[in-house]
Amino acid sequence: MAQAWKCSGLRWSADGPVLMWDGGRGSALSWGKQVAFGVADGGVRTCVGARGHPCAVRAVVSGRSTGARCEECARLDRAHSVAADTIADDPRPYHVYLAWFGPGMVKVGITALERGSARLLEQGAVCFSWLGAGPLMAARRAEELLRAALRVPDRIPYAGKRAVRSALPGTQDERAAEIAELHARAVALGGWPESLTHEPFRPVDHVGVFGLAGLPAAVGEVSELVAGGVVRGELVAAAGPDLHLMSGAGGEGGGAVVVLDTRLMTGWELVPVESGARELDVPVREFRRTPSVQEGLF
Repeated sequence: MAQAWKCSGLRWSADGPVLMWDGGRGSALSWGKQVAFGVADGGVRTCVGARGHPCAVRAVVSGRSTGARCEECARLDRAHSVAADTIADDPRPYHVYLAWFGPGMVKVGITALERGSARLLEQGAVCFSWLGAGPLMAARRAEELLRAALRVPDRIPYAGKRAVRSALPGTQDERAAEIAELHARAVALGGWPESLTHEPFRPVDHVGVFGLAGLPAAVGEVSELVAGGVVRGELVAAAGPDLHLMSGAGGEGGGAVVVLDTRLMTGWELVPVESGARELDVPVREFRRTPSVQEGLF
């Protein structure tokens, strides 16, 4: 029987995306690389635990869950989390940023200075700029100020991000235009925390890092993995947790691009697949074709 591996998610390094496996092993990914794996026959998806600790009961979790945690482990994971706003005593300095994912999709967020731009890569931000830096609570107040005064959200659904990646503006200046305007409006606001230092507008573009230039439109996304299922495709782009795979399961027209959220891989036992195995044998949710790309998903 082939050795089974458990995926712990997609990480971004200076050289690009890396699939991580339990035990610390990583598989570097590059454009044109074949991504191929099967889900162990008869297997079930089990909870990945919380904060480095295994799930006490090895609970079975839904194949559609991107968190792959049972209710108790999800609660424990969020009990001490900056993202969940459950801690206020972190002494590290934080960046406030503006991130752009496509036309009309701008968010404000915070990330620890020591993490650099890792958080933006993990979210799939196409373009971003720092807005300020300071203590955690000052960064939180600035984030809330932008939400209240400029109606800038702190979350963008992944469905929206995926829908526009193949139809982005062609130049860096065009892609940076929305956050440039918001940056100027933000620094002009009153009520900024005194301990937060403003940072100048310096856009960082990730189109090249993600491989999005000339990206073919995806026809759908993997909705879940299933026992005995197979995923195989050529990597054409990656952004955030998503892999854009050119699969041969495209019907009469040949290959088609399908998006795989690697968070769906966690909790499963995954095995190698033999050469010539079927290319895509897992549930796929097709994207609806509409005039507006931002509303193109079920």
